Amino acid sequence: MRVILDTNVFVSGLIRRDSPPGQILELWFEGRFTLLSHVLLLDELRTVTRRDRIRAMIRPSEAGRLVNQIPAASELVSELPHVRRSTDPADDFLLAMCEAGRADYLVSGDKSRLLILGRHESTIILTARKFYEVLSR
Repeated sequence: MRVILDTNVFVSGLIRRDSPPGQILELWFEGRFTLLSHVLLLDELRTVTRRDRIRAMIRPSEAGRLVNQIPAASELVSELPHVRRSTDPADDFLLAMCEAGRADYLVSGDKSRLLILGRHESTIILTARKFYEVLSR
C-alpha cells in the first residue's frame, strides 16, 4: 500500500500520539505501508514545525527526528508532473506526488481543498480517521 501523508497529518500525529494521525505514524514505523515523500513535503514539514504556535505543542527535537526519519524510511518521489487541480495551488504538489508515486491513498485533514476532491486519478483521498480504519481491517 503506497501512501502520502499531508503535512497536517504528520503535525497532528506529533501533537497527539493517541489520535488517528499518531496511530498512523506508529503503523508506518511498523512497516504497515510504504510512505511516499518528496523534497517539497519535507520542506513544508520543516517550515510548519518551526512556527511558534506549533513549537509550543511539539518539541523541536521530535519534529527534527521525524523530518530526518522520513527520507530514510520512505520512498522518495522525484519527478513530479504538472498538476493544477486544488483550489490551493500550494497543495498541487501532493496531487502530483499521487500521480508520480502511484499512490493508493493521500491522507489529509484539509477538508476544504483536498478531501473535497475524494480522488485524484487512481488515488483515494481520505481523512486520517478513515485511513486508520482501512489499516485496521
